[in-house]
Amino acid sequence: MRLASISVDLDEIPNYYHIHGLPESTGAERSLVYRVAIARLIDFAESERIPLTLFAIGADLSDAANASALASAHARGHEIANHSLDHLYEFSRQSAIEIRRQIDEGARAIKHAVGEAPVGFRAPGYTVSDEVFRALAEFGYAYDSSVFPCPAYFAAKTAKICAIALQGRTSHSIVDTPLVLTAPTNPYRVGEPYYRRGEGLLEIPIQVTRGLRLPFIGTSVVMAGSRAPLLAKMCVGDPLVNLELHGIDVLDAADGLHALSPHQPDVNISKESKLDALASVVSELKNGGYRFVTMREAAAQL
Repeated sequence: MRLASISVDLDEIPNYYHIHGLPESTGAERSLVYRVAIARLIDFAESERIPLTLFAIGADLSDAANASALASAHARGHEIANHSLDHLYEFSRQSAIEIRRQIDEGARAIKHAVGEAPVGFRAPGYTVSDEVFRALAEFGYAYDSSVFPCPAYFAAKTAKICAIALQGRTSHSIVDTPLVLTAPTNPYRVGEPYYRRGEGLLEIPIQVTRGLRLPFIGTSVVMAGSRAPLLAKMCVGDPLVNLELHGIDVLDAADGLHALSPHQPDVNISKESKLDALASVVSELKNGGYRFVTMREAAAQL
């Protein structure tokens, strides 16, 4: 049986200001992911009859409304996984003690909100380290999903950080070691270094297409629009297709993101077009014989 999963990183809007080196937003748009995007995502999932895996940032759950929204998603059968306590972009470069605190307190916040501890983890910005994997193993996690062996994404991210610097701003984003591009593209047990196979924690890499290793993530899907099914078709044949989204992938400028429009082109695509593109790739994968499961279920079967 071929498996597919859709996961969503619930990065709130201030994180995008940090990426672009912009002064932090102070208006109502700060909480659009929890106030608007989650409900939109749940409606989409239910219309497609698929489960989601939501990667939550622990600090966001100190807001009662956010915690309630996440608990509601959990009650509807969606998995809640850990995206760290504070979403520090330099998370993987922190001390061993701070890495463990970010993982542990993020998990505690999630358990307090939904009543169940997470078994999956995703590092902020897809950047990890051997120390992160040691910590996850100590905490008993079932899987991680952070490694992104995608040359096109690595190059684009590096270029974007440099372009922001040339404009006199500083991005909070960082890049992983280029050696991550040598990591397996399908699920594997990590070794040391983590981009080599070993006997450690199960890693479910961020999806790339077969052959060219193009990014198959929310940004590339919504930017591709009507051509998005071609990206999905290029993934057919993998034992697990792991489509990773962000909450912003179902938001647009009309939701209150006009200030981000000059810096983030995907914000200028209508939410209707985005949802159509996402639906088209779900259809393509179903036609390819894939069954949609949570990442927790995928990890158990793998």
